[in-house]
Amino acid sequence: MTDKLDIPLQLFNTASRALEVFEPLQAGKVSLYCCGPTVYHYAHIGNMRTYVFEDILRRTLECWGYDVRHVMNITDVGHLQSDADSGDDKMAVAASREQKSPWDIAKYYEGEFFRHSEMLRIKRPVVVCRATDHIAEMIAMVEKLVRDGYAYESQGNVYFDVAKFGHYTEFANLKLDAQAQSERVEYDDRKRNQADFALWFSQSKFPNQIMKWDSPWGVGFPGWHIECSAMATKYLGEHFDIHCGGIDHIPVHHTNEIAQSECCHGHKWVNYWMHGEFLNVDSGKMSKSKGATLTVDTLVADGYDPLDYRYLLLTTHYRGELRFSYDALSQARTAHQGLRERMREWQAAGGATELGREARSLSRKFWDAVANDLHMPTALAVAWSAAKSDALSPGEKFALWNEFDTVFGLGLAEHRRRELNEEQAALLKEREAARAAKNWAESDRLRDLLAAQGIQVKDTKSGTDWTWAI
Repeated sequence: MTDKLDIPLQLFNTASRALEVFEPLQAGKVSLYCCGPTVYHYAHIGNMRTYVFEDILRRTLECWGYDVRHVMNITDVGHLQSDADSGDDKMAVAASREQKSPWDIAKYYEGEFFRHSEMLRIKRPVVVCRATDHIAEMIAMVEKLVRDGYAYESQGNVYFDVAKFGHYTEFANLKLDAQAQSERVEYDDRKRNQADFALWFSQSKFPNQIMKWDSPWGVGFPGWHIECSAMATKYLGEHFDIHCGGIDHIPVHHTNEIAQSECCHGHKWVNYWMHGEFLNVDSGKMSKSKGATLTVDTLVADGYDPLDYRYLLLTTHYRGELRFSYDALSQARTAHQGLRERMREWQAAGGATELGREARSLSRKFWDAVANDLHMPTALAVAWSAAKSDALSPGEKFALWNEFDTVFGLGLAEHRRRELNEEQAALLKEREAARAAKNWAESDRLRDLLAAQGIQVKDTKSGTDWTWAI
């Protein structure tokens, strides 16, 4: 196997807009914070693309020998319908929609999120922290920002004054004059500047808000952005390695997190910022607010293994847009299910305990691709070269794919051969009967029917065998 530690791991840092060699703050350890779900509805498969990317990042860091402290928040209060300061709290909207308490809503959809994550073999974070369990930490952070002059109270609400943070526009290349006139910011006469953002809402703005807490500024609830700053700081410290999320977090959520955190702590907060691109469907970016609810369960109901979808995500770099279609998912299913079958065959054949020169070369190429900002399409192409190579023994192929799958996360070696359904088994028996009767035309017709369903028939001296085609 390749010694990965001599390959520099390069990651694209949104803050510098460049590839950078990863250097952790503490040798052998990585502090990683990932923005988690707002648990007011099912996470759709576009959301899950981000979590798969973050899982691949974590797996990669672990393959490089790092002990990863992976923290993820659960937003169960305070995320308004707009990522800025407009609309109602999404939890309150869901509670009204389903006639349940916000706490019941949060508990149910948090459970569904982790169920879907397990179906996609996404590792559970080391720390899962809920916003409603950390109100005291948020209030303390807001109090410090007010005390230090970076935030102000206005009619019961507290706002961060973006004019006090000179680097506010740099992370997302914002133009505040244009931003103030856009739909992103709803006019609020409580604000000094319309780009200012809320740290705490009192009941003066949302009198019907269900989830409320006492605070120095009145009974109310926290802004969305302060949640991540307070929780990330609590579990990872005032300076940590990596912060992840979707690209939609860059102009609002992460920009605001940086401003309030660095003003509170007085220094740089995060070294590397990483963002995953959208998953697109024919109507555009997938969004629950637009009514799209294509979930992992939907894919299962349509006859797909959840890991067929994970395989599909490997075919595009995490920073590249991916257009979802069932045709693409079907192609991914054929490849994924075929790989499972090949793994079974390679393992059964036995073989190499050590890798030869060709296998070692392919291993190096694979890890070079992973080290190049988690470039899964290139890594997958190298892995396929190994699968199709005539120079490698079955044992070497099994060992290589087992190694590669520590990053892919498909669990290829854990699955037995997928069995035929009743209709497919009947077709195979009909073909065997046709061959016994030397009805070659019918035998060929049935073979083609099976091939169209991804089943490759093998005629041997001892009878007929079959495998799932790649």
